[in-house]
Amino acid sequence: MSTVESPADEATTDASEHEIKDPGSALNARRVRMPGYKDTSVGPFTQLAAERARLGALTWEHFDIKRVGATIGAELHGVDIVDDPAPEVIAEIRQALTEYKVIFFRDQPLTAEAHIRFARQFGELETHPFLPGSGEHPELVRFAKGADTGGYENGWHHDVTWRAEPSMGAILHAIEVPECGGDTLFCDMNAAYEGLEPGLKAEVESMTAVHDYLRAFGQQVEPGKEAEMRKEYPQVEHPVICAHPVSGKKLLYVNRYFTDHLVGLEAAESYGRLFPSSADISTRARRLGALFMQGRSRDGLPACQNSQWHHSKSSRSGRRRSNQARAGRGRTQRSSP
Repeated sequence: MSTVESPADEATTDASEHEIKDPGSALNARRVRMPGYKDTSVGPFTQLAAERARLGALTWEHFDIKRVGATIGAELHGVDIVDDPAPEVIAEIRQALTEYKVIFFRDQPLTAEAHIRFARQFGELETHPFLPGSGEHPELVRFAKGADTGGYENGWHHDVTWRAEPSMGAILHAIEVPECGGDTLFCDMNAAYEGLEPGLKAEVESMTAVHDYLRAFGQQVEPGKEAEMRKEYPQVEHPVICAHPVSGKKLLYVNRYFTDHLVGLEAAESYGRLFPSSADISTRARRLGALFMQGRSRDGLPACQNSQWHHSKSSRSGRRRSNQARAGRGRTQRSSP
């Protein structure tokens, strides 16, 4: 039998004979500093490749997933969280949360009661002392954000690190969202840790940070109750580098909202990177201060995931230790196990 070569086959042959290469194919797969800009680098974040491949190989029994970030974030499809999922489904959702760090559910018309029931599958719910609950549901906190609304959500932060035992995560349900904007961003703090320079990584391994609710919520304490609240919520210490309780992965656990200072350093030294014009800040403090800049690695935000609320019935769940978040506009309802 003879074979006739088609024009398409000819094109394929020509392409193979004259392989098209990326303009940067002759460069090493590493990040390099831009001349004159000591904090600006270009090139691939190679430390993410193995984790991205591992997540891409995962399979699930009770739902399908659509990944939305290199190492963080996945949409779960084919699962109903409104009508009390079976224990084996909850167990797999919990595992997906551990793996992807933030998970999303679309088309889930949760009532307040259904929201609470679902959240309780993951642990006892907290009542926030500084954010009033939603009427008859003190476990739910409602946020209505816009151009004229104050608040602290629109910046990188972990939630409630000022607690001795911070809650394991939060479940948010969108009520009303703008046609454009209102996105929520999440940053993979394990990826940020893995991106630290080896010397800095070794230096901070044994460091401890002091966290304090007063940094963000001090103005919301009722006058005359300052001493009472301080007694109930004293400053607490957490390791700068901690391990996820399930996966064991190391991650950065500092944030500008609640981290007051590093043990053994004054606040000004701890925040050296935030005060670049101060003459009395040491080089060492400047390097350590990079940990507080949006929880980022030395070169920016690897594995930062931008999540848009698609419509008013979307829900998401995120592990607080694994990621930092910053929120946009809209109305949402949140519970925290």
